[in-house]
This record gives sequence, C-alpha cells and structure tokens, in this order.
Amino acid sequence: MSIQRNPTRPVTIGSITVGDGNPIAVQSMTATKTQDVDATVAQAEALRERGAGVVRIAVDSTKDAEALAEIRKQTTANLAVDLQENFRLAELVAPHVDKIRYNPGHLYHHGRDMTWQDKVRYLIDLAGGNGCAVRIGVNCGSVDPAKKEKYASDDSITPMLESALEHCELVDSLGFHNFVVSLKDSDPSKVVEVNRRFAKQRPDVPLHLGVTEAGMPPEGIIKTRIAFEQLIGKGIGDTVRVSLTLPNPRKPEEIDAGREIVDDIYAGRVRSVVRFDDTKLNIISCPSCSRVENEAFVDLAASVKEMTEYAKDHAITIAVMGCRVNGPGETDDADLGLWCGPAKVNLKKGEEALGAFGYDEILPKLKAELDALIAEKSGSAAGV
Repeated sequence: MSIQRNPTRPVTIGSITVGDGNPIAVQSMTATKTQDVDATVAQAEALRERGAGVVRIAVDSTKDAEALAEIRKQTTANLAVDLQENFRLAELVAPHVDKIRYNPGHLYHHGRDMTWQDKVRYLIDLAGGNGCAVRIGVNCGSVDPAKKEKYASDDSITPMLESALEHCELVDSLGFHNFVVSLKDSDPSKVVEVNRRFAKQRPDVPLHLGVTEAGMPPEGIIKTRIAFEQLIGKGIGDTVRVSLTLPNPRKPEEIDAGREIVDDIYAGRVRSVVRFDDTKLNIISCPSCSRVENEAFVDLAASVKEMTEYAKDHAITIAVMGCRVNGPGETDDADLGLWCGPAKVNLKKGEEALGAFGYDEILPKLKAELDALIAEKSGSAAGV
C-alpha cells in the first residue's frame, strides 16, 4: 500500500530519528516500580529487544530520579521520561534520558508562582542542554483548565488542539525544534479528529499516536487499530503506542500489537470498522505502568470486564484507572469510574464521588451502581 507521509521534520530520540519519512517507531512504557532498578532494567531491555524504538519510564520523586540514573547505565534502550505534575524533576533526569514528555495540563499543579510559559522555557532549556527530544503530550482527561472553560462541555477536542498549537508556537519561538506532539483520547473517533485537525495546521510537527486507556486485549487493540488505520493510512503519525492493561511480564505485547497494526496498514490489510461501536458497553482502563499504586488494579480491571459481561448491550462507559495521576480527571467522562489507590478504590458516577472501598468490596458496589444506571437509562428510554 502506497502511503504519502506528512512532510514532518526530523526529530532525534537517542539512536533513532522519527518524522521526515523515517520508519514509524513503536513505543511502550515500563510497568515496574522505577526504584526497582533490576526489574526496570530487565523490562526496558525486554521491550528494546522486542523492537521498542523508545521506552518510557515514570519519574515522580527524587528517589525515582536517582534510580533512573542507574537504570541509564544498564540499558541501551532509548529512554523517555514521564514527569507528570512535577516538572522540576526534569533537572535531575534530563542528563539520563533521550526524551522528556510533559503534559500542558499538568503544569498547573506545582510552582504556582511561575507562568506556564516560564515552566516550558525551563523544560526546553534543560532538554536542549542535554540533547533530549521533547514530547508535548496533551490528554483528554487533563487539558489546560483555561482552555476547557472557553468551550462547551461537549467539545473536548478544540481545547486539546488549542493547547497543543499554543505550546508548539512557544517552543518554536525558543528556537527548539526537536519535539513531537501527542493528542490522545480514549475514544478512537476523537483521536482521529483531533490529530487530523492538528496535522492540517502543523504538518511539519511529528505526531505520536495512541488511544489512551484503550483497555485490555482484544478490545484495546481493536480501538487502537481503528484510530491508527484512519490516521497512518492518510500519512499521519510518526511514532505509536498501543496502551494496554496487562500484567507486568506481558508488557512486550504492546510492541507486538503496535508493529502488527503498522505492518498491516502498509500491507493494505485493513481490518477495522470505521468507528468503535458506541451502542455497546465500553470499558476503558489505563495501561499498567509504574505509577500504579496497587498491582491489584490489573486483576480488578479484568474482574470488572468479566462481571459486567451481562451489560454488554448497554451504551455505558466504565473507566478503571490505576493511579492518582490519571484517576480523578480521566474518570469524569465515564458513566461509572474506578480509580485505584494503594488500599482503596474510589467509585464515581460521572464527576460525582460515591465513596472509597476496599479492593474486596468494590465489585458489588460497582454492580449495584451499574444495575441502577441500566434501570435509569431503560426508564428514560421507555418514557420517550
């Protein structure tokens, strides 16, 4: 299949270059605790050997940053760091990684005496000084609050797009061009729309593609394939990640899934439907990563999928999130949401908090809320 790639500029990430017609790089993220150096090195190497062009590691503390320095010595993987809220950790990690990922929507949590522009300048100075690439990573559940306030609540795409374009403009003005952008949502159709709109306005900027919180296989792979086929097939996309909820030892399956999808697209083996069936039950769950605060999250996600099978024909979205970073915000748009802490699981109905329950208590609580929601929706439909 002949695909005319977008004419993006080259971005160097360690030993690879993305954009500018280079092969699409497949990425993944370690799910081990970063401070467990041996386990994280082993997983980074396993991902690299499977074909990962970039391996991302979460760093949330100075101890994580210290561990990262040792991890860097023991792996030849191209390492990206995921800073989340604590942008100041960039100073500690930049010498040890090939790429820094920051989320514009998370720049508001720390350093409130600084403008977001000054925070970006700080990050770009460190990236440039240490030869790092940068990813401006915009996520649906953690968009710049000032951008969200400008638009109707049912328009989640325009705030993401404006945030990405605004940050690109600032970073360009600083004379730094070794960056990529990602715009992610758990809805494949929104991923397609926002990336198409961005690529039309900034065809020069390489795009990292992914469906965030895609969930467990096979559904998570299907959702991702839907988005990738419609974007890569039109020449949009320079790096990819398939974000799956998987137990630790199985993380390389993300690489396998990503490579298979990309290979199929180039071979003309298009398998997906145009969009995900939103008349059915939709379970979204974040990829298992080192930020997960209790490994029981992965088993819980599988149990939720099994328990809710009886509701498969109802248009209801249930989100299962593994940590405090993604949990509070990225369950807001789901009908029912679970975000998992170290000992308790927080249950939500939309943005409403319903309480925190033990891992051994949560399934019956979720079922009761699901049954009530089905009855509520059925009653509303009958009254139409």
